[in-house]
Amino acid sequence: MDVTILLYAFLILYPLFFLWKWVNGKRDQECYILDYECYKPADDRKLDTEFCGEVIKRNTNLGLNEYKFLLKAIVSSGIGEQTYAPRIMFAGREESPTLDDGISEMEEFFHDSIEKLLARSGISAQEIDVLIVNVSMLAAVPSLASRIVNHYKMREDIKVFNLTGMGCSASLISVNVAQNILKTYRNVHALVVTSESLSPNWYAGNDRSMILANCLFRSGGCAMLLTNKRSLKHRCMFKLKCLVRTHHGAREESYDCCIQREDDQGRLGFHLGKSLPKAATRAFVDNFREIAPKILPIRELLRFMVLTFIKKWTQSSTKGGGSTGPKAAINFKTGVDHFCIHTGGKAVIDGIGMNLDLSEYDLEPARMTLHRYGNTSASSLWYVLAYMEAKKRLKKGDRVWMISFGAGFKCNSCLWEVVRDLNEGNNAWNDCINEYPPDSLANPFMAKYGWINNEDPSTFVVPR
Repeated sequence: MDVTILLYAFLILYPLFFLWKWVNGKRDQECYILDYECYKPADDRKLDTEFCGEVIKRNTNLGLNEYKFLLKAIVSSGIGEQTYAPRIMFAGREESPTLDDGISEMEEFFHDSIEKLLARSGISAQEIDVLIVNVSMLAAVPSLASRIVNHYKMREDIKVFNLTGMGCSASLISVNVAQNILKTYRNVHALVVTSESLSPNWYAGNDRSMILANCLFRSGGCAMLLTNKRSLKHRCMFKLKCLVRTHHGAREESYDCCIQREDDQGRLGFHLGKSLPKAATRAFVDNFREIAPKILPIRELLRFMVLTFIKKWTQSSTKGGGSTGPKAAINFKTGVDHFCIHTGGKAVIDGIGMNLDLSEYDLEPARMTLHRYGNTSASSLWYVLAYMEAKKRLKKGDRVWMISFGAGFKCNSCLWEVVRDLNEGNNAWNDCINEYPPDSLANPFMAKYGWINNEDPSTFVVPR
């Protein structure tokens, strides 16, 4: 009798034990953001209209047509007068950079943002188990990650990853690397550092597809502290729900549209091709197809499928195709509360807004980030997120969809869930958040340099 009871108890409890073990293990595989810190450079690195004009005039390879092109690009870029440039620009040495210029630019960011992040989170550098650094256009030996390890005297068994060449979508690649590590090891702290080195990458030629990058990219960076430590869950800010990466590098048109290369005179620069919008749209559509079932409720997916079927049936049954039937459009707001869009440019933000049928309220964080900080490459998403936080928009349970694009060509996106109400607003927007959104985003460049449009090509002299 006792043996029978024990046998039944074993048969019942043994599966329950493994079920508990599986659930418990899953809980330790979550990826949380404990805290993050967006870099705010010193005020003496701000790029106002007058200084931008001086930098452009220093390029003696430009003619009247190039000046007109740059004027049009800057005025329509959506970038304001509060963005930042590397110190080499203010020293007038952008055409003759050194390795030290690039490294010192990155170290200034590292020492500021990482120290603030560690101090605010209460986590010491020796508690970091994983370090992931992504800076696409600067490869140094020792690596930038090793320089961080050396400066903060991190542990000898720290797992280090140094990513280059990944472009503007690199920060979500870094998060994905951290996520996979957090699924394997328990009680892990991962430090993700994302930025771009502009000092050695100024283009001094006159190729329009390459001078455009000079107008868009600005200095910035972000350090994030990720963890799967259950005891810290109540302190965390965000929980990663899903992440999808799409890579179209096998398509020649996508591969070539956004690439570092030399021009006809051998000057190194960053080429942005005319096929870039098409490549970005194609990558986004493929990425969306995969992530939509993960972020949208079943009822919305079913509604979309039914409307699509009705529309196709109506078109096929109507002579001449005159009636299109009901509009089949997905309502993303059934599964997403906030849209964190890469600030690749005004056209990128407008394009995503139109494709997703977003309101100006939804696009405001990306537009304001582009205006205040410019395109800071892979770190731009985190300035957009910080804007939402500073505006006190992020409440417990809200879901934030991050969308990024990068050379390769890549589209990476992910969904974060807000773990607690974020009312602190203690970030890079502190000193100016009450000024946003401003009454106008118009760039004053036209007012100061519009005379270029009235110049006679036969008598034009390069301004000094």
